[in-house]
Amino acid sequence: MINEALSEGTSFLHNFDPRLKILVALTYSVTVALLTSFTLLVVSMAFSMVLIFWARLPLSGVLRRLLIVNGFVFFLWLVLPFSYDGMEFFAVGPLVATYPGIYQALRITLKSNAIILCLIALLSTSPTFMLVHALHHMKVPSKLVQLFFFTYRYIHVIYTEFTRLNTAMKIRGFAPGTDLHTYRTYAYLVGMLLVRSYERSRRIYSSMLCRGFNGTFHTLYHFESRPRELVSAAVMTTIVLLIAIGQWLPPGKIVLF
Repeated sequence: MINEALSEGTSFLHNFDPRLKILVALTYSVTVALLTSFTLLVVSMAFSMVLIFWARLPLSGVLRRLLIVNGFVFFLWLVLPFSYDGMEFFAVGPLVATYPGIYQALRITLKSNAIILCLIALLSTSPTFMLVHALHHMKVPSKLVQLFFFTYRYIHVIYTEFTRLNTAMKIRGFAPGTDLHTYRTYAYLVGMLLVRSYERSRRIYSSMLCRGFNGTFHTLYHFESRPRELVSAAVMTTIVLLIAIGQWLPPGKIVLF
């Protein structure tokens, strides 16, 4: 069963027009990804945290998602500080961590966390079907929208099938190791998962055709942006544009932000 716990809420962002949220999130993500100023990255991080508090999301759910992202960032901290030349910060045996390397790792950390927090606040507060519907209204190619929707919808089904096959292997006494038998068994598992996924997709497609599916999802509900939503989206976009403009200003002018 698909769990969208963060989409269940009554905050202003939960009732925000998904089309506007997608546009703001896209603009903000691209802007932050291109930033090089450390000051503006801190400002972006603060802006993302304001969005999180505005959405009134449970802290545990947000931290759990951040933990996944920062698990990958952690490996960058094991490499980047020792990969740049410059003034020494500390040394571990023959490895020397430099200030430029730590600076680059910190920049990537701020960028990734700022973008993820923004996406959680803006996109996770809407059910996936609403986001798909919004993409359709924004004239995104129909096949891409359907591919996104079906991938999200049935990846949980495939995971359930994987869990069932893996449990069946353990019941039959399979114990993973580092031998050829283990590799062969996992290869059989992946192959069986692909075959069963293909068979299920054929059955699903046939059932959709029986129900009159012709490649288009028809909905009775259509979005309508309220005036305060348009004003809020304009304010958020203005902040993003100010951050983007600040990137091109001389360093002494960034204090205006």
